[in-house]
Order: sequence, then C-alpha cells, then structure tokens
Amino acid sequence: MALKRLNKELYDIGCNLPSYISTGPIDNDLFHWQATIMGPSDSPYSGGIFFLDIKFPSDYPFRPPKVRFITRIYHPNINYNGSIYLDILTDEWSPIFFISSGFNQIFIIQVLLLICSLLTYPIPANSLDPDITNLFKNNRNRYEATAREWTRQYANKRKDQMKAYVKNGQTSSSSFD
Repeated sequence: MALKRLNKELYDIGCNLPSYISTGPIDNDLFHWQATIMGPSDSPYSGGIFFLDIKFPSDYPFRPPKVRFITRIYHPNINYNGSIYLDILTDEWSPIFFISSGFNQIFIIQVLLLICSLLTYPIPANSLDPDITNLFKNNRNRYEATAREWTRQYANKRKDQMKAYVKNGQTSSSSFD
C-alpha cells in the first residue's frame, strides 16, 4: 500500500508543486525523500533555501512521515535538531481530511505547504523552544532580526543550484551532489 501511495504522490508532484518547493526520493528510495523550501518573501526567512529530510513509515499513509529541517533555522516551532511541531505530523495525522467539497487525502505536498505557512505564521502555543518563543512574543523585532541572521548564515548555500533545481523541475537530490 505504501509504495503504491508514494508512487502516486511522486507522480502528482510533477503537476502540482509550487515553484518555491521541490521534493523527491533520495537515491530512488521512495521511503526517504529530500525537500527544499524557499523562505517565504513575507517572513524573516526570505531569501533562504531550507533543506528538509522526509522519512515515510512502512505503513504510510496510516502513520505520518517524519519531517525535519536539515538546514539550521531559528523558529519557535522547530528545535535545534530540526524537528518540527506541526499538529498534522503528530496527534492530528489522518490519511484523509475534510474540505468543503468532501473528504480528500493528505499528501506530502500539503504537509510541505503547511510548513511554508508555519515559517510565515509561527504558532507560539506549539513551541519547541521556549527561549525563541519568548522572544517571538515579547520582542518581535529582535526575533525577526535573529531569524534573518540565521537565514543569511545557514540557508543561503547553493542558491544557484536550488534555482536550477526548481527551474528544471527536478525532484531528485542528485542535483546537489
């Protein structure tokens, strides 16, 4: 079941992936993917390229993928080792979700879009780093300055490769080797 679902998602990605996200299997392993997200322009992560590691369990989609940032990032919902607190990746995971037109399946693209949204709109109630959350709540300017500095320092490597990667529609990590 998982292989069939992952093959379908990989096929669908070619049609539905926004230009600021890329993803695909590493070394043709459908259970291990890499993703890249370009920092949203309306966030302190603007201009950054963030790499993520995605591991799908053997019983996917009945259990969520494990998604973590490889690129260091200063964010209240992402901890020092890249773990992300996003409801949909924990207790709230379900292989389907309800939208106004009825039930629909959750695909990795929706997860990546939610992570992009989290970069623009952190959720202090779901904090993984109390110090960053405190700064976010009490001194937004300093939080944003620190996030911009971390983005400049850690998320600007290989920008030319990322642009070519997105432009060519490639979904394999091989273009970064």
